[in-house]
Amino acid sequence: MSAALRLQQVLRPQLRSGQAEITVVEPQPYLTYHPLLAEVAAGSIDPRHVVVPLRRVLPECRVLTARVTRIEHAGRRAWVDAAPRGEHGVPTELAYDLLVVAPGSVSRTAPVPGLAEHGLGFATVGEAVSLRNHVLEQLDLASSTRDPALRQAALTFVFVGAGYAGVGALAELEDMARYAAKGYHNLSAADLRWVLVEATDRILPEESPELAAHTLAELRDRSVDVRLSTTLESALDQVMVLSDGSRFAARTLVWTAGVRPAPLLRDTDLPLDAAGRVRCLPTLQVAGPDGAPLPGVWAAGDGAAVPDPEAGLCAPNAQHALAQARLLADNLAAALASRPQTPYRPERQSCSTSLGLGRGVAHTRRGQLTGRRAWWLHRARHLRRLPSLDRRVRVLTGWLLGGLFSREVVSLGSVEHPRSEFEAGFPKQ
Repeated sequence: MSAALRLQQVLRPQLRSGQAEITVVEPQPYLTYHPLLAEVAAGSIDPRHVVVPLRRVLPECRVLTARVTRIEHAGRRAWVDAAPRGEHGVPTELAYDLLVVAPGSVSRTAPVPGLAEHGLGFATVGEAVSLRNHVLEQLDLASSTRDPALRQAALTFVFVGAGYAGVGALAELEDMARYAAKGYHNLSAADLRWVLVEATDRILPEESPELAAHTLAELRDRSVDVRLSTTLESALDQVMVLSDGSRFAARTLVWTAGVRPAPLLRDTDLPLDAAGRVRCLPTLQVAGPDGAPLPGVWAAGDGAAVPDPEAGLCAPNAQHALAQARLLADNLAAALASRPQTPYRPERQSCSTSLGLGRGVAHTRRGQLTGRRAWWLHRARHLRRLPSLDRRVRVLTGWLLGGLFSREVVSLGSVEHPRSEFEAGFPKQ
């Protein structure tokens, strides 16, 4: 979306005269601003406010709500399927002159028994809302049941993966659940058990060791059970088996253990690296087998292997993706005008995350911040980066109202199965 938005600006005369056409193919008719999903899960932000409708911000572009199923760049053709998710239609051939490949990434899962049946992802707005409803439903269940084993399993929440997504989601939901527990006569925050499982020997690998250590200490001060150098071996029957020998029941398992390139890339004739990402030059042009630019195709984001002089390749995160997208559009326009292109020079990442209301960690070019100052900086950064003034105003309004009134901690899990009550009205055969 960012690349199309920039191209829409620099090519506006050609677009309006009919000399150029930009087509955006995306399965969802909106962009999701992922860094704020943890606050969506905690109920601090309305889910609608972290998505940006493509047709509203790209009025000069042709937007197709469809999935790309195959790309044959040698013939400058792609095939798109507009059937709803879960259904298969007849793919339509779409010809093009220039191609921008930015399909992003999907959750990197593992062959853990029981994970597919009981695991919850955390990569979409739907998953964030569903996780919030699920956590609140577990509190309802624990408060109502007389079965001590069921109660304990309902109040145990396991997160696998301690990057920014996992730490932020766990911290925000723990903060929300602790507040929600005050509304139950027979529950307290001490009854809740939060377990964070990380395969490496530290959390927040994107951060400095000092800031990661501070975050780890804060989580443990909040009674979060952080298991480092540990993996999930099995989740069969909602019984968590860890590599350190632990075994316990849990009705909530959230998987945030990294991402992998979108599977679509395997159905193209573009050169991929060992991780399945499109090989790129510093100018974001796709590199051919001989290392020269492959004519007519650029790539950016999580699905692109973009060189980083310091780290080898750019990490798959939103900061790189947004910066690459804007440069990609400028380089594409420069190529059309036969001007020199600019290589991507990664800036030092300014990352941050919220750890619940009034708490956060962040680093800046000048140093590191923790606590309330980091939390304010985190919110200010992402408010500025939201790619729509309308969304910025809505998110800011939500934050201001959230500071004036008490938190909403009602589960709306029934909206995920809207036909259940209607179907219950029919007699069973």
